[in-house]
Amino acid sequence: MSTKLLLPLMLVSFFCLAPRAWSQGQNQSEAQLPEGSGKEIVQVACAVCHSLNQVSNAGHNREDWDTVLHQMVNVGAPVPPDKFSTVLDYLAKNFPAKPLPPGVTVPGSADVSIKEWVVPTPGSRPHDPMFAPDGTAWYSGHMANILGHFDPKTQQFTEYHPKMANSGPHGIISDKDGNVWFTANFKGYIGKFNPKTGETTEYRMPDPQAKDPHTLLFAPNGYLYFTVQSANMVGRLDPKTGEIKLATSPTPKSNPYGMVISSKGVPIFCEFGSNKIASIDPDTLEIHEWILPHEDSRPRRIAITPDDAVWYSDYSRGYLGRLDTKAGKVTGEWPSPSGPKSQPYGITAIGNIIWYVESNSQPNMLVRFDPKTDKFQSWPIPGGGGVVRNMVHTPDGNLWLTESGVNRLAFVEVKKGQKVSLNR
Repeated sequence: MSTKLLLPLMLVSFFCLAPRAWSQGQNQSEAQLPEGSGKEIVQVACAVCHSLNQVSNAGHNREDWDTVLHQMVNVGAPVPPDKFSTVLDYLAKNFPAKPLPPGVTVPGSADVSIKEWVVPTPGSRPHDPMFAPDGTAWYSGHMANILGHFDPKTQQFTEYHPKMANSGPHGIISDKDGNVWFTANFKGYIGKFNPKTGETTEYRMPDPQAKDPHTLLFAPNGYLYFTVQSANMVGRLDPKTGEIKLATSPTPKSNPYGMVISSKGVPIFCEFGSNKIASIDPDTLEIHEWILPHEDSRPRRIAITPDDAVWYSDYSRGYLGRLDTKAGKVTGEWPSPSGPKSQPYGITAIGNIIWYVESNSQPNMLVRFDPKTDKFQSWPIPGGGGVVRNMVHTPDGNLWLTESGVNRLAFVEVKKGQKVSLNR
């Protein structure tokens, strides 16, 4: 296999095959696969870039294994097309779905409707959604090198491909001119895609260690700020000159992850590898960290409300938390409705209302939290969700979600009378 595929497959092994084994220990002996037709192909295709424990520790139903296998093939796993069904049958038979925490439905006064669409390319793993200025939606097809576009009016999908193969589009955001900016998570660059011309401009990381840019956002000063997860860095890109500057997180292996921008134009990110949230000085890139009160907290995504409070989804503990950035302390934590193993993940704020998804419940649950009443309300995601990694809100108070594990894009309409002012 080409060494160019090594990084993508290593990333797949961590993020796709074993999402349910996130907390398991790493020091274990190599798994012995059960006998059966397809075993040899699995050993070759999977063991090239990761331990077979990643396979044996995973568990999916046949439909989900079909999606995972397509994801692997999309980034170069050597599974012959005529053997795909054989491998799928082997995986589904020997590594069936494991029980997950049941999603808990909490009744309440809000009324929503959820619509879903299957994206065109199997196993594309829609990762991040984006709402464009023209009212359409975009998403990153992480495992299929896709920037996907969906027009709600025509119900039509269009898929675009960055010119560099296996770029691994991850974070995605638009600028005022309609360009689509994305993090090339597998190839270490920031991309700008022009939908009108089909051209992609690549801005390479100045440090070769910055291999996996993650989340990106524009700040009011016109700069683009981003996190670089495994490199333990954050960065800033000047769209006018293409210059990129990087800064290292003070905490080793802190895994800078989700990001928001405050009302003062300050980038704030969460450290998924530690129990910290941090801010970036927009000019100097100096990093200031806030320590969360529980040492086991692992904030994965964050949202921000008009008062500049940062809300975090505590993935490891199953909590929703609030950090008062002005006081510099956490002022509240609430257990998520589906319990400590529900793995809260994608999150956003519509005005003062917090929306997030429990990504490890069966099915994934869309959760609404009202800080004024301290009350939750939740709804099952019809297609299951399959790990909703990110979500965004529209200017009129609705939501777009990407359902990575079931290859879907979802729109949540918050019914009239439940809208919240988005003025900041």
